[in-house]
Amino acid sequence: MVFFVMKRACLILEDGAEFSGEGEAFCSGEVVFTTGMCGYSESLTDPSFTGQILVFTYPLIGNYGVSSFENWESKKIQVAGVVVNEVCDNWSHHAGLRSLQEWLEKEGVPLLTGVDTRAVTKHLRDKGTMLGAIGKPGESPVFADPNATHLVSKVSLSDKAIYGRGKKRVIVVDCGMKESIFRHLASFPLELVRVPHNYNYLDEPFDGIFLSNGPGDPEMCPETAEILRKAMKLGKPIFGVCLGAQMMAMAAGAKTYKLPFGHRGQNQPCQELKTGKCYITSQNHGFAIDEKTLPDEWEVAFRNLNDGSVEGICHKTLPFYSVQFHPEASPGPTDTSWFFERFFQCL
Repeated sequence: MVFFVMKRACLILEDGAEFSGEGEAFCSGEVVFTTGMCGYSESLTDPSFTGQILVFTYPLIGNYGVSSFENWESKKIQVAGVVVNEVCDNWSHHAGLRSLQEWLEKEGVPLLTGVDTRAVTKHLRDKGTMLGAIGKPGESPVFADPNATHLVSKVSLSDKAIYGRGKKRVIVVDCGMKESIFRHLASFPLELVRVPHNYNYLDEPFDGIFLSNGPGDPEMCPETAEILRKAMKLGKPIFGVCLGAQMMAMAAGAKTYKLPFGHRGQNQPCQELKTGKCYITSQNHGFAIDEKTLPDEWEVAFRNLNDGSVEGICHKTLPFYSVQFHPEASPGPTDTSWFFERFFQCL
């Protein structure tokens, strides 16, 4: 067991609120919360969290340590900082290699412990997501807004890559894709062409398009939406997840907006409107689709039962559909993993 000596520090929000704790390193970013009880390794390596200070609502984090990178969603921690109530030093798991605190220190990611994270969550729920910093008590930090930068360009694939074999060829647009999503796609007999977010694939042969998750404001990626808009004219199957859903909406002519405090956790209830079925889903997004701006040939397919926001859209006659939640889970329930099979059958 490794012991760490921590100094007094606090989470400072842009509205002046401070939440005391202990920490060593300092950072700034957008402060968001996740309600998941477990799955911290997957959350911390999810590229959708790039530039954000992640607050874990559940009081004890790290009790099963950290396993090897094969189980991560990317090759490194993506968050700007981590805020917890209590970090577990005496972790235990057969696949664990190190403690959460050791992992964060190794990757140079600031950790603030001893914070009343449920009080932080209530504050953000009532006031909305805002910028913040992990710093010294009483100081006035400079707040950096990650959404003002092109976050997708930082986490997207740098070069085109081809995987797998199959009669069908799918363009996989990587906007900061979770590895578990790619593993689900790779489980089917398909040739997967994984391309950067701004790659023009229109002159290449393909049978379908998959649009991945990713961080930040979708309006920072007009190239991605424009290429997709042109691809839609071909009428081939298209499936989008999370940011990919927002990209599809933009390509169709709809608009997006920022949610007050986002959906981040593994227990978001969503209803499929045609069947009335409710699914518990894993989510990580701060923006949503404005259904009032959807063209007539499109319809809402899923709705969030907590706040009524759009969680999925589809074209009324063409094989275009997308969801804001994560059907691959990782972490979370796999109730909607059938979406990948549906996409495969559409090809």
